[in-house]
Amino acid sequence: MDFTLTDEQKLVAQTARDFATRVLAPKAAARDRSGEFPEAELHALGDLGLLGVNVPEALGGAEAGVIAYSLAMQEIARVDASVSVAMAVTNMVGEVVTRFGSDEQKRTHVPRLTSGEYVAGAFALSEPQAGSDPAAMLTTARRDPERSDGYVIDGAKQWITSGDRAGLIVVWAKTDPKAGGKGISAFLVRRGTPGMTTGRHEEKMGLRGSTTVPLVFDGCRVGADALLGKEGEGLKIALAALDGGRIGIASQALGVGTAALEAAMAYAKQRVQFGRPLAANQAIQFRLADVATELSAARLLALRAAWRKERGEPFTREASMAKLYASEAAGRACDAAVQIHGGYGYTREFPVERFMRDARVQRIYEGTSEVQRIVIARDLLGAAQQRDAQAGR
Repeated sequence: MDFTLTDEQKLVAQTARDFATRVLAPKAAARDRSGEFPEAELHALGDLGLLGVNVPEALGGAEAGVIAYSLAMQEIARVDASVSVAMAVTNMVGEVVTRFGSDEQKRTHVPRLTSGEYVAGAFALSEPQAGSDPAAMLTTARRDPERSDGYVIDGAKQWITSGDRAGLIVVWAKTDPKAGGKGISAFLVRRGTPGMTTGRHEEKMGLRGSTTVPLVFDGCRVGADALLGKEGEGLKIALAALDGGRIGIASQALGVGTAALEAAMAYAKQRVQFGRPLAANQAIQFRLADVATELSAARLLALRAAWRKERGEPFTREASMAKLYASEAAGRACDAAVQIHGGYGYTREFPVERFMRDARVQRIYEGTSEVQRIVIARDLLGAAQQRDAQAGR
């Protein structure tokens, strides 16, 4: 196996690292305290090609591939996870429109996403009563009685990242409520469309520089050209997008976990107790070694999933494994970092308490850890059943 990065992948990673160090780091803590949305920073990410890393150049993307995207996400999240989540969703929306959109939809929307003109993209799937179970959504899209080529969307969405700032929102709604999951369709809705309103900002534990809002649709009229794919294909589109999105969240978790490890090592080397640095104690050394080992394993899982996606191979199981393991490993890394800092780790004087708050949601969004285990188990059992059938057992 060859783990050597290409020159392009190295360049994308270095570009993201330089930007994070130079632009994001000075304001990361203040952004967490104030909840300020990083609009200027997202415009700058667009200028660098980091809002469409895996989008074709013809549509304004960098066309650098999924591995490059994973590396870039790690570098941005290592400094400011709030910026990385807006970056992740925007990349995901750009990819889903590129894959499932019409030529006109691609030309209209994707360059505006990748350049930062739209500021961000948003992904409106979850609802107050339908999180892990999208088939339970209540939002509907019925044919517009006033025009033959449009739809009227009614319903509510919950937990929408950048929902108040995004220039383009992918909205899932039931066009055939009696068909369950097979009756779900996806729509591209522009910011400011009449009938769509934004609720209050959620007061979150972490990722405070990333806005999370509910959306309400009350007679929201869109044209037939807003339909992404075909009617009834919405769940397929969502699941495909989530598979790729899980690589992004695994990469985000790696970034935060790495930041926690680096902070813990730096503190352990300079903090003196009982006449010697904390890092000289075997108990601290073992804790750091365990964290570094887990993060290395998580990095390989994330890159394997990215590699398979880039090659056009099935990657659902691999993406879920990466997201599951990386998010939980990051949580353990942050916990270890706070513990090594002692009382200081529980204060805002050091960044590890922010890392711990930011990391916690990675085990929830894009599918909880429990959902990831379901996805992995189903894929394992399905593959085993297929092998048994082929063997005549």
